[in-house]
Amino acid sequence: MTRKFDGKRILVATHNAGKLDEMRQLFEPYGVEVVGAAEMGLSEPEETETTFVGNARIKARAAVLATGLPALADDSGIEVEALDDQPGVYTADWAETPAGRDFIMAMTKTHSLLEEKQAAHPRRARFRATFVLAWPDGHDEVFEGKVNGSLVWPIRGEAGHGYDPMFQPDGYDITFAEMDPAEKNRISHRADAFTKLIAGCFG
Repeated sequence: MTRKFDGKRILVATHNAGKLDEMRQLFEPYGVEVVGAAEMGLSEPEETETTFVGNARIKARAAVLATGLPALADDSGIEVEALDDQPGVYTADWAETPAGRDFIMAMTKTHSLLEEKQAAHPRRARFRATFVLAWPDGHDEVFEGKVNGSLVWPIRGEAGHGYDPMFQPDGYDITFAEMDPAEKNRISHRADAFTKLIAGCFG
């Protein structure tokens, strides 16, 4: 039996503005005020785990300890089948540069590795998201979502963030980055995890 959320305010433990906007839109119908980690002046904890759930739990617990608010954190990434499910939990790391994250570079690296392996088409991949909702008393709930698709090259679209311009979800002929944000939010890995979160904790 999952614990129900009965508060009016939730801290979403992310510094990613795009992700925060997405979460605000998703939470809007439930009358819950969303605050972001940057607004609260929180630093980003080091993600030292090797699983999505481990890293999400680090972020959620750190945010709860710093603010006393219930906190929702997610860890997400893309798994490419022909690359043995890489980059996976290291998706953001593949984009790291001294000047910040560069996902064009990360997508180019991914494409180059697939070319080197002469990976067959379609080049199957999935986005995965793991949510951890943590309370100040130490309790937490975990929800996992995914969306399957394939990778395209060259990249297409201006919307979205991360690997969105390279990812074409099953059943569509456009990438996440070419999609209306509302449509992407309806079918994305985060939407899948969020649906389970709502059913478990808000339903």
